[in-house]
Parts: sequence; C-alpha cells; structure tokens
Amino acid sequence: MKARTGDSHRHPGAAGKAHGGKAVYGANVGMLLLETRFPRIPGDGGNAETWPFPVLWRVVSGATPDRVVRDRDGIVDDFVTAGRELVAMGADGIATNCGFLVLYQDRLSMACGVPVAASSLLQVPWVERLLPPGRRVGVVTVEAESLTPRHLECAGARPDTAVEGTEGGAEFTRVLLGDALELDVDRAREEVVAAARRLVERHRDVGAIVLECTNMPPYAAEMSRATGLPVYDFHSLVCWFQAGLRPRRFDP
Repeated sequence: MKARTGDSHRHPGAAGKAHGGKAVYGANVGMLLLETRFPRIPGDGGNAETWPFPVLWRVVSGATPDRVVRDRDGIVDDFVTAGRELVAMGADGIATNCGFLVLYQDRLSMACGVPVAASSLLQVPWVERLLPPGRRVGVVTVEAESLTPRHLECAGARPDTAVEGTEGGAEFTRVLLGDALELDVDRAREEVVAAARRLVERHRDVGAIVLECTNMPPYAAEMSRATGLPVYDFHSLVCWFQAGLRPRRFDP
C-alpha cells in the first residue's frame, strides 16, 4: 500500500513510493499563537500536552491578548504571514489561539490556501443545529463587551446569541488580558464556572454552551457539571478539525 501523497510517515513500513514536499511530516495542524507570557495549564490551547496529536506552532509577534481582543486593528497581515509559514513547513490546516480572531477567518483561509479554524465560535451555528426546537447556544467569553455582533456574524452565529463574560471576576480576565505571570487556577475555575451559571440563569432557553476563549477548556468539565449542559470549546473544535485533516485509518 502506498503512503499518502505528502505524508511519507503515515505508513512507515509500507511498500511503494513515499512522496515529499514538506519540511515537517506527521503534524497536520498548524497553530498560530498570541505573544503571551501568562501560564498555559494543560487543557489550554497553547499547552502542547493538551493535544493528542502533534502540532506545529508559530507565535505571532506583537499579537498581545489586549491588542487582539480590544484593538484588533493592524495585525491581520502578521497572522497571514505566520499562517503561510506554517503551511510551508508542512501544516495541512491552520488554527488560531484566540476566539476573537474569527474576524480573520475568511482572510486567513483565502491567504493560506488550506482549511482554517480561526475560532471556537465557529461551532455556535453547528451546535445550535443539534438542539431541539426552542433551545439555543450561549457563549462564555473572556470579555463580553469586546465580543461584538461582527464577531458573531463572522462565525455564522445569530446576532442575538446569548453572551456572558468573565470580566466581572478578579482573576481569569485580569491575568489573561493583562498577560500576568501568575494564575490562581482554583480562583479562575470558580470565575469561569460562575459565568456559565449566570449565562443559563439569565437565558433559560440556552441548551448548550460554546467557550470563546482558548484558555477555558481546562474548566469545561466543571462548567458542564454545574449547568447540566453540553460544553464545546477550542479543544473540541481542533480535535474535530484534525480528524478531517488526517482521518483515522481502519484496517480489516
């Protein structure tokens, strides 16, 4: 059996010809990271131990959390350049490490020439299709006032999607957007779970939750347990994304 074109490491002992064209093999997902220094615990999208498959990484210089979430101007070209570098290295698809970068979904996919998963918010319309009539998706984000109708539109979500932020707490949003060096994980967990509870209390028709922030997956299980609802996040998005880039092989 021949190796798949461009993936000579897929069947290392197979007969036939192996084909090149990449610098790196066996890592299909390329990850564009913000330039940060805050702690990235397991489950965080920027922690390599989070992923059950290899990932290619590129830090986008100057793309600080505050700039990406609150300013947003003048950085798309930097992400395009970094995305193209990952594709040249060997990535078959590109993901970005901040949900607010959904604004650049179309620009990145056009410029990089490969599938792009720019934001976990892309899951909002997909998940909503799974829910029974009268139920909708709610979003938990690092800063609700910065998540605009334009972000939701770019994700294909309804403009009236219910949104709840964690900025009312003293730890999670402060550490991430302030790029602090120390994170009280227990306190951060409490704040993220509290935001999920507020979301479902204020919007009784919410039937599932999507987490905008790529730093929230470590707390998704607790959020689901506290609300009794399914929770989808950056981890679920990228695992789904990678499953298509490199489908599982079933041999008889």
